[in-house]
Amino acid sequence: MGWVESLQRAIDYMEEHIEEHLSVEQIAKEANSSVFHFQRTFAILTDCSVAEYLRRRRLTLAAQELSATDQKVIDIAYKYGYDTPEAFSKAFRRQHGITPSEARKHLGELQSFNRLAIQVNLKGALPMKYRIVEKESFQAIGVKRDFSMSDGENMNGIPQMWMEVNQDGTSDAIAQLSNGEINGLLGICTNYQNGATMDYWIAAESNQPVPEGFLEMEVPASKWGIFEVHGAMPEAMPKVWKQIFSEWFPSNHYENAGTAEMEVYPAGDAYSDDYVSEIWIPLKGKK
Repeated sequence: MGWVESLQRAIDYMEEHIEEHLSVEQIAKEANSSVFHFQRTFAILTDCSVAEYLRRRRLTLAAQELSATDQKVIDIAYKYGYDTPEAFSKAFRRQHGITPSEARKHLGELQSFNRLAIQVNLKGALPMKYRIVEKESFQAIGVKRDFSMSDGENMNGIPQMWMEVNQDGTSDAIAQLSNGEINGLLGICTNYQNGATMDYWIAAESNQPVPEGFLEMEVPASKWGIFEVHGAMPEAMPKVWKQIFSEWFPSNHYENAGTAEMEVYPAGDAYSDDYVSEIWIPLKGKK
C-alpha cells in the first residue's frame, strides 16, 4: 500500500470513529506510519493538525444535527466529546460564530468542514530542483528545545524559537561556528518520542570545540534528498514541503527514512525574493 492510500485509510478511520475517543497513535497505525511522520505529513498536506481536523469535523456534524434534529444540546455535546454544554458552546461559537441555540433556530450561517479526500498532483507543473547525496554522520553545534507535538504545539513553538535566537544574537554565534560542508544555519527535527515530543535544534555543522551554553549532536549518516527553496521566508518553505509530499514522493521510489530532517538557511537576506534555502530529507527505498 502506497503512502497516499495509507493516509486516506487513516482519514477514513477517523471518519468511521468520529464519535469515539481517538488517539493519534491509533490513527497513525492505520496509516502504517510513525506518529510523528503521520502528523507532519497530515499537517503539510491539509494545513491543519490531526486534532484540529477532528475538532472541525465533529463541530460540523454537531451543527448539522442541531439544524436537522430535535436532539438535546447536551446530548449532542456528549456525543462529540464535550463534557459540559458550556465547553461545547464555547467551541461551537469559535468555529461557527453563533451559539448552538442560534444554530437550532437557523439564526446565522454555519461553517462546514467537509470530509477530506487526499488528491495528489502528479503533473509537476512547477519544476523542482533537487539532488540525492550520501553524507557521513557529522557533528552539529547549537541550541535545542523539546517541543510537545500535541495539537500542533511544535508548529507554533519553533517559529517563536527562531525569533528569539535571532533577536538575542544566538543565531549569529552559531553561524560563526560553521566550518563543515553544509553552509548555513540548520533547523533540525529529531528524537521523536512516541508521537508525544520532539527535539528541535538551531545549529551549524561544526567540528570545533563546543562553547559554553551550546550543545552538540551527531546527525546520522544518510542518503539525503536535498530540495532547493526559492523565495522569501517564511512563505517559501511550506510551499516546497507541500510540493515534496504531494508530488515528489508519490512519483519516486523513495520514502522518508524517519531520522533527522533539516532545513538549511545560508547567509543572506532571508526576506528577499531571491533567497535560496534547502530542505534535507533522509531517504530509503520503498518496500
